Amino acid sequence: MPASLALPDPTTATLEAFADTMVPGEKRYGGDVAIAGAAPGPGAVQAGAVQLLNLPDLGIGILLPELALLVNTRALAYAATHGRVLLPTQPPFVALRFTDRTALAGELLTPGAPDRQLYVLLALFAAAAFDTAAHLHTAAAIRQRHPGLAWIGFPAPDTDGLWRFPDYSYGRRLASEHPLTTPGGHPA
Repeated sequence: MPASLALPDPTTATLEAFADTMVPGEKRYGGDVAIAGAAPGPGAVQAGAVQLLNLPDLGIGILLPELALLVNTRALAYAATHGRVLLPTQPPFVALRFTDRTALAGELLTPGAPDRQLYVLLALFAAAAFDTAAHLHTAAAIRQRHPGLAWIGFPAPDTDGLWRFPDYSYGRRLASEHPLTTPGGHPA
């Protein structure tokens, strides 16, 4: 297997598997174990969930190994409770079947579950990476054909790079522009 297709480090593989459980996508290559391939098209991993989690401005990159360890500890407990045999060559969460990943994620995200807020954080960032390309400037994401924005049909900006919506969201214009608004759109 080429080095580019090798399993990522355990932290990245676990975070990818968790993100793929939240917003499933297709495998990147035949031997991909982090992505289960449970849905056609791109998922959270292809949309940049791990890149979003690692953004310096987000400030949680240093916590990611510990978060992955928490997920894997819970995956080991889940496997033991449900009689699942896990391959020792993969992080425990990655080694679970997709149906087991989904069931475990349901337990982790249940109100009142221990450390639920941490798992909700991971789930929200997976969704944000896919739905909004939160780690990229929107115009750049559109130019790069961000898989999540393309999948949901997010519109391209006008030729000047700005978005205008001539069909107002409620079918009617809600307010007139203030007469002293500058050409840049700022209030005077």
